[in-house]
Amino acid sequence: MDSLEKQLIRMELVQRREEGCDVTAIESRVQEALADDATDDAVFVELYDALDALAPATTFPYEEPSELEAIRALRPDGPRRMYLGDAEDAVGERIHGAWLGRAAGCSLGKPVEGWPRKRIDDYLESAGALPLDDYIPYTEGAISPRLKSSTRDNIEFMARDDDMDYPILGLLALEQHGTDLTSRHMANTWLGRMPFHLLYTAESVAYRNFVNRLWPPESAVWRNPYREWIGAQIRADIFGYVAPGWPEKAAELAYRDASISHVKNGIYGEMFVAAMLAAAFVESDIEKIVHIGLSEIPRKCRLAEAARDTLAWCRELSDWEEVWEKIHEKYGHYHGVHAINNAALVVMGLYFGANDFEKGIVVTVRGGWDTDCTGATVGSILGVKFGAGALPDKWVGVLNDRLMSCVRDCNDNRISELAERTHRVASAILAPAEEEDESEPIGDGDGGLPGTWKMDLEWGDLILKVDEDLSGRIEMKAFGETRKIRNVRIEGNKVRFAFGMPKGEVDMDIEFEGTVRGDRLKGTCSGGGFEFALNGVRI
Repeated sequence: MDSLEKQLIRMELVQRREEGCDVTAIESRVQEALADDATDDAVFVELYDALDALAPATTFPYEEPSELEAIRALRPDGPRRMYLGDAEDAVGERIHGAWLGRAAGCSLGKPVEGWPRKRIDDYLESAGALPLDDYIPYTEGAISPRLKSSTRDNIEFMARDDDMDYPILGLLALEQHGTDLTSRHMANTWLGRMPFHLLYTAESVAYRNFVNRLWPPESAVWRNPYREWIGAQIRADIFGYVAPGWPEKAAELAYRDASISHVKNGIYGEMFVAAMLAAAFVESDIEKIVHIGLSEIPRKCRLAEAARDTLAWCRELSDWEEVWEKIHEKYGHYHGVHAINNAALVVMGLYFGANDFEKGIVVTVRGGWDTDCTGATVGSILGVKFGAGALPDKWVGVLNDRLMSCVRDCNDNRISELAERTHRVASAILAPAEEEDESEPIGDGDGGLPGTWKMDLEWGDLILKVDEDLSGRIEMKAFGETRKIRNVRIEGNKVRFAFGMPKGEVDMDIEFEGTVRGDRLKGTCSGGGFEFALNGVRI
């Protein structure tokens, strides 16, 4: 079996080609090295670096940046924020519907995850379950016993699945940070709450990069050939739930999450889904919801093209299976876990499920590829559109209001409670922000940080001293020690720096991220998989 390094470089060749790079010359060198059984270092370092250095050909017809401002500069017009009006009273019920719909769609697709469409339909036909009008039936020998708890007549709860772990992780991070959430905060939440062996593809690579002190956005690109796959797209939902009627905010929060593990279309997939979810609280027309989602990502990107193509095929053809054939013909060359082809299936499922929750999740899952992911996304968006009370009991009642998860301290959850917590976060985000005291100057640029600050910490005060050249040190009275600060970065009022905190015989790397406002410095310290607040005043 090939080493991990060799597996990654094979995938990287595909990824770079899809990004519009000419890999011909390097590919021949890679194949030669693999045939000669070259050492891993030779393959992994020299040739991988050569692939990294490639740029898309000038003839590549797409514009696909990975930075938020560049993405926004290329997006089409859209309703950045929508008036909730009477829909505001139903937000809690819609959020509950979203959690239920996501769980139902995920459960439906879970037993056949990764199966091609023909295999799914052949199995359903052999089991007497075609056309599908309920959960997938269980047949011993055809479906793994470990998936039996997600099959017809065997469901007692939403079984653990990474598609349901991620909205819980996002909720935890949002409860702690609100709209101040950063990519680093999300990385720390993963480290503190998720076991590594239950992360996959791009998320597994990003986690490994965190452990090796590569933080966002570097964590998304270093030796990560899965960076445009579906992993970020399945993490979008919570950010749409907490920004009802506010597609731009939903997409922004989704960006901060996506950029820890993905680039380009991998990021766009999460922003697209989050914006659609935010729009679905207000807009009932599915085509308009899709277009609002597209208004938050670059007009000339491959994922947007796939979504527009799918909408056009849906309008032209009355049969979802004919639409699927079109999708498969044009986008079937992507990996079954890629963001682009699976986003097309999501659009198809939404279109045909516009007035029928069951049809939406069923046609999506029967489309194959990443069935638990696409089923969950379609179920989530339709759950917002219809609300919890309108969802068929056949699909959501069997879950018994329970969701299992591997997220630390959140292993057995009540879906209704997760929805209530999400509604509280949404209410806080929608509430008018407190106005800043205009009499208090706000620090701008370097001038806001130099000086001496007394920082409050639960086990003792810290004294932060920053010189004009942005060198500095922290005096830790509780430990009787002083540490230099390093890697100081300032962007407007935002401040970041790192320092070492003593732990036994070694120093633990800590990174502070916060905001200077006049004589106040407020932020969060993180490191070693945990976080703590660190706030101070100028003295």
